[in-house]
Amino acid sequence: MYLVGGFVTSKVYSGGALLLVKSRNLFPALRMASTNVAALQKDKAYVDGKWVSAKSGKTFEVTNPSTGAVLGSVPDMDRSDAQAAVDAAYKSFQSWKTTLPKERSDILRRWFELCVKHKKELATLITLEMGKSYPESEGEIAYSANFLEWYSEEARRTYGHVTPSSAQNKRVMVIKQPVGVVAMITPWNFPSAMLTRKMGAALAAGCTVVARPAEDTPLSALALCQLAEQAGVPPGVVNVVTSSRDNASPIGKEFCENPLISKISFTGSCNVGKTLLSQCASTVKKTSMELGGNAPFIVFDSADVDKAIQGVMFAKFRVTGQTCICANRILVQEGVYDKFVQALAKAIDSQLKVGDGFEPGVTQGPLINKRAVDKVESLVNSSVDQGAKVVVGGTRKEGAGNFYNPTLLRDVTTEMSVSTEEIFGPVAACIKFKTEEEAVTIANSTRYGLASYFYTNDISQSYRVSEALEFGMVGVNESAMTSPETTFGGWKESGLGTEGGKYGIDEYLALKNICYGIQHKA
Repeated sequence: MYLVGGFVTSKVYSGGALLLVKSRNLFPALRMASTNVAALQKDKAYVDGKWVSAKSGKTFEVTNPSTGAVLGSVPDMDRSDAQAAVDAAYKSFQSWKTTLPKERSDILRRWFELCVKHKKELATLITLEMGKSYPESEGEIAYSANFLEWYSEEARRTYGHVTPSSAQNKRVMVIKQPVGVVAMITPWNFPSAMLTRKMGAALAAGCTVVARPAEDTPLSALALCQLAEQAGVPPGVVNVVTSSRDNASPIGKEFCENPLISKISFTGSCNVGKTLLSQCASTVKKTSMELGGNAPFIVFDSADVDKAIQGVMFAKFRVTGQTCICANRILVQEGVYDKFVQALAKAIDSQLKVGDGFEPGVTQGPLINKRAVDKVESLVNSSVDQGAKVVVGGTRKEGAGNFYNPTLLRDVTTEMSVSTEEIFGPVAACIKFKTEEEAVTIANSTRYGLASYFYTNDISQSYRVSEALEFGMVGVNESAMTSPETTFGGWKESGLGTEGGKYGIDEYLALKNICYGIQHKA
């Protein structure tokens, strides 16, 4: 099935817009947004303020992971297209860096307001190309818009400082200036929020941007470009190049090796991040790397089990388990292990519904593609072969689409691949432990160090464990710990640098020491 005017023709939509589910399954708010969605879907990339095709003329298809339906096509750009985008961004940087912080602030504020105004259309695009439930998509748009609001305010607070001099005839100050052109490579699981978290900070600092969104979800990025243009972002300040998986590596290499780019910001797998870091060595670029995770979720005997169940349901099954901070290893102390497993099985059965993201009540959409389903299935089967027991799920959902049923495994051990690899799917793997020391040791026995969670009602234990965990983020009796106001970043091989919060803008600023020699009057 192909789209008319960028969308699949459907009885649900007027004016040639789309929807891939029957009208009786649509939320009223979604029907209200339907007539405007087509206007935000673009079939061209965005470079230097223009909607452009690939120089080669090639395109690739974007599909719905829930149905397999083709949503449209976008340019399959190559390295030469990326070079042209970098040139445009570098040219625009010469003027953008001199704009007043207040001017950048006002533009970002208008961009934020437009995202809020069009949240239903933007959310519809996310569910179509990524598959997450529509309520989750609306939540992502609110989250992503808030980064633009936050950095519209931070744009006016990039303070330097005056340093007391060691000599009478010198005065020293340190100022912050934008690093330059920033290349961004973003993932498919949060196609809007990962862009605004990076772009908001970069534009606020005075940098210009060339972004390459994931090949699975380019439509959301292009829709944001259209709203950025309406907000008054000048040509060349924001550029988005789209490409298939085949051209992803050459474009990434161009970003790393092009001397006009001063910084790379990447969110994705650890292996790709390492490749980009090695390629950046030739030009000694500043980098931000938000890489993989293997988050522990620890439940101590002292925990409120009901609250821990609520926490793990969010930390494990949000976005169908497809986030880098999802609970990956659920460590439960032996005193409450059986009670916890039984309660979690009941919660999974009663609270989760698998299906197309537009269907009412659905909480678990599809995985992003067949490869993802194959990986999850392999991890579950391997664990069962090694002695783990399936309590709930453990199978693919029958029918079309990339669906895997929410799964609960018990009697998992630390040697199983489901414990050592990032699952990125709706599988809760429960491991039993005896002591606090054992739990901390297991939690830290990974090369990743992004997010971690634990539940306890022992105040001393909360201090000990939060300080002992080797992770950039720790949730204590809390699983929803990210927001525009807080820092987001990992330790060890989970990455470099930080995003969000007051420190996020510093990733796009360079310090300059200015020393003035002065003459004293005789």
